[in-house]
Amino acid sequence: MKNRPSSIPKEILIFDCDGVLVDSEIIAERVLRECLGDWLPDLHAENELRQALGMTTAAILDKLARRSVHDLPQDALGHIERTIDARLATDLQAIERVAETIEGLGMPLAIVSNSGPQRVKISLQCTGLSSVLTQSLDEVPLFTAEQVERPKPDPDVYQLAARTLGYAPEECLVVEDSVSGVTAAHAAGMTVIGFIGASHIEPGHDRRLEQAGAWHVMSDMRELASLVQRWRERRRLVVEG
Repeated sequence: MKNRPSSIPKEILIFDCDGVLVDSEIIAERVLRECLGDWLPDLHAENELRQALGMTTAAILDKLARRSVHDLPQDALGHIERTIDARLATDLQAIERVAETIEGLGMPLAIVSNSGPQRVKISLQCTGLSSVLTQSLDEVPLFTAEQVERPKPDPDVYQLAARTLGYAPEECLVVEDSVSGVTAAHAAGMTVIGFIGASHIEPGHDRRLEQAGAWHVMSDMRELASLVQRWRERRRLVVEG
């Protein structure tokens, strides 16, 4: 990506690349429900998963297998992970013009996500973002929940990203689709654009994002360019004033 002229205030776009487009956590939960319903039919998967917040997939499978009279199939964890990745890839490919939009902004990009690094790379590849980045996928600034004591909605992961890359909170524009993500970025002092264009978004989600601190809420990634321009103009007035 091209650098902004020196007359433009310093800025960076912080992007939750899989969460913004498709909520990988919801996909993972749906896959778990489906698989557990087939593998462990004597357990109520929905009730069990509701009590498993914060647990890894491997820990959930281990816990439930010990409570059931049925056995998990061989490589159950691998099957679940592959299914999640396949569905994530399919949903990401359905989102249009992500790469073109990001490239047209001409600003540095960093990734913040609750997903692991490998799933983030899948997201970048499937959206086409990998083809417009000047750096390789391994060089994209990536900050995940595992790097901080607590994951989102704690603002630490956003503060870590800004601090590591040398940006003040007011120099960071964040795109998030979840209430927890918007809450975290807003608490970190950053301007947050909410996104409700993914297929998993429920009615009224835009209002919840606004209540959580979103500056604006967009339904199509193509709206991002105009919002970035408005943000730049507002910041320029502050700097010049």
